[in-house]
Amino acid sequence: MAKETRFYPYTSNGGATLGISGPGFAILAGDTRSTAGYNINTRYEPKVFTIQDAERSSIVISVIGFAADGHALKEKLDHIAAMYKYQHGRNISLRACAQRVSTLLYEKRFFPYQLQTMVAGLDADGEGAVYYYDPAGCIEKRTHCAAGEASSLMLPFLDSQVPRLGRLDQHTAEQLVRDAYQGATERHIEVGDHLQMLVVTGDGVSEQIVDLKKD
Repeated sequence: MAKETRFYPYTSNGGATLGISGPGFAILAGDTRSTAGYNINTRYEPKVFTIQDAERSSIVISVIGFAADGHALKEKLDHIAAMYKYQHGRNISLRACAQRVSTLLYEKRFFPYQLQTMVAGLDADGEGAVYYYDPAGCIEKRTHCAAGEASSLMLPFLDSQVPRLGRLDQHTAEQLVRDAYQGATERHIEVGDHLQMLVVTGDGVSEQIVDLKKD
């Protein structure tokens, strides 16, 4: 029997990302483990990034799936945000950035970025917002969401906790993120090593690194 050879350029590099927002803050988080099947490529491969640099940015993005596509999308969005500031004299707004990401993904729909993407930040009223995208650019605004290999474990946890707690404060949301990842690492081999959280507030973007299981 002849072996069929097909061109398939994608691979999944594992991990999980999570987004959650509330009054005056938004959080994107991701673990730093990069895998290929049962192999660990590296223990520090960030999945969450600021748009432009951390000092000027108030928008963050998470990308999970094929890591090379994630870096390509992030670099393209950095360039777009820089050109926007050059042309208009101000930083791109969260709403405009979220819509532009949708357009970028849709433009590639016939050879798509193999990603689940989230964009988060503060809207014009100072409220936190998280936008979730499928690979074709379909956009949905959510209060909380999860993507990646462990999303089926993390999202039910968030669904059970967020409505019960009502309007979240920043400290409670950060603790929920830590709890979600601690649980996921106990049950999923492609999640682990470190938890990276980018927290957007009116003061800018801050980063937190928390150790996770390394086995």
